[in-house]
Amino acid sequence: MSVIKTRSSIMITTSNFSNEGGCNCKYIRYRMEAKPLFVHCCHCRWCQRESGASFALNAMIESDFVVNLGGEPDLINTPSNSGLGQLIARCPKCKIAVWSHYSGAGPIVKFVRVGTLDNPDAYPPDIHIFTQSKQPWVKIPNDVTAVSEYYDRDAFWPSESLKRREAILPAITAYQATLKSKN
Repeated sequence: MSVIKTRSSIMITTSNFSNEGGCNCKYIRYRMEAKPLFVHCCHCRWCQRESGASFALNAMIESDFVVNLGGEPDLINTPSNSGLGQLIARCPKCKIAVWSHYSGAGPIVKFVRVGTLDNPDAYPPDIHIFTQSKQPWVKIPNDVTAVSEYYDRDAFWPSESLKRREAILPAITAYQATLKSKN
């Protein structure tokens, strides 16, 4: 079956695309209905602390393209380096983190934890970020894109992803305006 989702002038065909995931206890189940915009492997100290590991691997995707198939996650507001925090979606039963909403795009974009996908091998990182603070024993191959801090989206994202971001930019701008009005 072919489904075409539209957002402004962008049409994304989701036929034959489906990648499901969820938590350990299966209470949280979700399906990504489009490929991610971009996949980050973040080596910042905040991600190391929050994940309890050497890095966090997140697939950025529009929230509209993530369909909930199970229970609702708890949204936990946690501190972030920006000072604005992030919401981490965790299973209320087994406490596994399945995605986050960072302050920049809020609920418009999900940063899906790649390790919670049924087929996490399908999403290797497009870029390694904040490598200046990576663990010294983590070796990033020379042929993999890596930057010491963050990066210029226009320089690294594929054109299709940039178009998809352009389509959600009005919603992101509106969300950011709500943050300013609260301050």
